[in-house]
Amino acid sequence: MKIEKVLNSRINNMDFNNISFGNSYSDHIFCSEFRNGKWINPIIQPFENMMFSPGSLVFHYGQAVFEGMKAYKDKNEEVFLFRPEENFKRMNRSAIRLEMPTIPKYIFMNGLKNLIGLDRNWIPKNYGQSLYIRPLLIATDVGLSVNPSNDYLFMIMTTPSDAYYKNPLKIKIEEKYSRSSPGGVGFTKYSGNYAPSFYPIRLAREEGFDQILWTDSSTHTLIEESDTMNVCFWLKDKLVTPLANEKILNGITCKSVLSLAKKEGIDIQKRNLSVSEIIDGLKKGFLKEAFGCGTAVVITYFQTISYKGKNFYLPDLPDEERISIFLKKRLLDIQHNLSEDPFGWRLKLEKIL
Repeated sequence: MKIEKVLNSRINNMDFNNISFGNSYSDHIFCSEFRNGKWINPIIQPFENMMFSPGSLVFHYGQAVFEGMKAYKDKNEEVFLFRPEENFKRMNRSAIRLEMPTIPKYIFMNGLKNLIGLDRNWIPKNYGQSLYIRPLLIATDVGLSVNPSNDYLFMIMTTPSDAYYKNPLKIKIEEKYSRSSPGGVGFTKYSGNYAPSFYPIRLAREEGFDQILWTDSSTHTLIEESDTMNVCFWLKDKLVTPLANEKILNGITCKSVLSLAKKEGIDIQKRNLSVSEIIDGLKKGFLKEAFGCGTAVVITYFQTISYKGKNFYLPDLPDEERISIFLKKRLLDIQHNLSEDPFGWRLKLEKIL
């Protein structure tokens, strides 16, 4: 692998006490090209703007998939990745569904380890902060013929990260628009899954909500997920989450949260969950807490759930009684190497000189 280091780091311009998610990029980026059926030219180079032809197929037919993952520092400034092989596997599942080449493990993992090792000083030190990592695969063939690309570019970029949401969320249950459909690409990290959500989310925000709770496209009677998160509900003393399927992203953070809950003796259920069950639980007091979980957000609890123009308020519990806060601390303690890792989720990285 070729490594070209920056001559002058931009890190001195970074205020780690005032991090805006996704707006400040680390010094380097990893790239590798797919040409003539082979992965070639792996390189770590200075992060900079790139030139693409307006005819590149990624702009016209949307062959673009990505991942979201994080690196953490402990109190001794050792660096750890969190479950990177899960991201590697999921990215290739996304690539297969979009008729794109799969990425070899040695390309993905070596690029990741060397990049984070080189830019480890960009990882924030505070509890709950991290270095957000964005692997990205795009089509680069030039031409307007409606076919899969022959050539592709795989990149890994990074950005310092703080809490995605600062406050509890007000959520609206969606009754008209859909995020995904049976046989579609909802289970993938496909770039095109996100743009169609911007309009209905903007409408919801104009009504005073923070996010949408998506429902099934056929009947709008089953809960699926939120825009950036899987969702969990503390319902009748059980932690319930919609079952991941072809329409719902199989979230790595959500899987981790459920594993932690199970280890703590919490009864978990992965099943179909109806809107009527949620509303009934809110009306009768069976639903004590609801929260979203994802790589960027970690865990964020809901304050309000709205349906058919009526707002339902979840119990205003102290932090020490919230299952979301309890599980979030368990997760962050593992990620920051503050507790034992019984699952083997942490991967320690060595410094690149």
